Amino acid sequence: MTIAEPIVSNLDNAAMQNTLKEQRSRFLAQPMPDHALRISQLKALKHALLQHKTALCEALNQDYGQRSQQDSLMADILPCVMNISYTIRHLKKWMKPSKRHAGLLLAPGKVEVVYQPLGVVGIVVPWNFPVMLSIGPLITALAAGNRAMIKLSEFTPHTNKVLRKLLAEIFQPQQVAVFEGEADVAAAFSALPFDHLIFTGSTAVGRHVMRTAADNLTPVTLELGGKSPTLIAPDMPVGLAVERMIYGKSLNAGQICVAPDYVLVPEDKVDNFVAEYKKQFNKMYPKGVANKDFASIINERQYQRLSSWLEEAEHKGATVIPCHEHNRDDLQHRMITHLVLNTSNEMTLMQEEIFGPLLPVIPYREVNDALEYIQQRPRPLALYLMSFDAELQQRVKATSHAGGMCINEAVFHAAADDAPFGGVGSSGMGHYHGKEGFLTFSKAKTVLSRGKINTAKLVTPPYGGWLQKMMLAFFLR
Repeated sequence: MTIAEPIVSNLDNAAMQNTLKEQRSRFLAQPMPDHALRISQLKALKHALLQHKTALCEALNQDYGQRSQQDSLMADILPCVMNISYTIRHLKKWMKPSKRHAGLLLAPGKVEVVYQPLGVVGIVVPWNFPVMLSIGPLITALAAGNRAMIKLSEFTPHTNKVLRKLLAEIFQPQQVAVFEGEADVAAAFSALPFDHLIFTGSTAVGRHVMRTAADNLTPVTLELGGKSPTLIAPDMPVGLAVERMIYGKSLNAGQICVAPDYVLVPEDKVDNFVAEYKKQFNKMYPKGVANKDFASIINERQYQRLSSWLEEAEHKGATVIPCHEHNRDDLQHRMITHLVLNTSNEMTLMQEEIFGPLLPVIPYREVNDALEYIQQRPRPLALYLMSFDAELQQRVKATSHAGGMCINEAVFHAAADDAPFGGVGSSGMGHYHGKEGFLTFSKAKTVLSRGKINTAKLVTPPYGGWLQKMMLAFFLR
């Protein structure tokens, strides 16, 4: 997707602009939807998701060519349903204005923070989890009282059709509107003057989105990615480490923004790691590339990208070890996990987010070397530490920056409803999920209230009175 200089049809552009204008007009007529309305919208959305879950799974399977129903239920549908249930339970508390201390200087005033909806939220959706990454932000936007416009990925047409039907059953376009189209439509969509824009996708495109949004001073939440490392510490049994990380790399064939991108292994345990990974992969997917539980690469373009990176790595001296003898299907763009050893920084797969079933294995001598390796690179969206050493756990938590972290687990932190999700640096900015998501899509407005007593006149001109001098002497201590 290219954001610069959009060339979009007048019809598409006019439709998006008109929808934004209409949504904003409706919002201004109802700028603070009450709790009951928001809850009714969320309940209707949950009901529709459950009613269409089979159709969504079938559509996802069509878009991918092969994607198991279990993967789609676990990674696309279930997180949305749980998110809605959690939000319904806590929304009243989030909406309540929070009391703050006015302080002696402002006495007898009262200070509170009121959480207002922003208005119209734009949501740009990627192809890897098109349900969770469209409905997830929508849940939070609606909970905060906003209206929403959604740009779905052009690479998931079957899923988009079901999502359109699902949302149209609940919402009028003046509340939630859906758009599709190629890169030009996405570019024009990102250039609209939303009250907030959330984009999920690559770091490179995220830079373009932020640049475009800046023209309208549109605040952005960028959920990007990067190279999320897994560090296996010397104390961790290799077999257990593999068990804890392999699902995170296998789910959706590694096409996840928080999937382990590379793994750091003590140099004397590399062979053991390779053997254990292959053993456990074969147990999970005994038919290799023919196993229906392992997803296809989304399309030919992404398959060719991964293939070319693998070929380049081999050409530059890497050792490539497929985890099963049946490891590729070029016609169906299917590829199982390939371990990549003897890598170098000149290889593309060591420079760019892999976003697929390739796993570089990096040996290290001392754990300090591994931590330095991580810290010298752009801050990742996720960091995974495999260790039971409490001192090392605390050290990594305190000194290593990442959007999120798992200790002795991978990927599942993104499923925590009561915790924020978001990147840092080149892996993104801002948060959503849970209360932090509610705050992201709200304006926290400070309100100072005074009664009949006006103490402000004590600090107004003419200056130099004895009471002002005493007050300044008291507070400037």
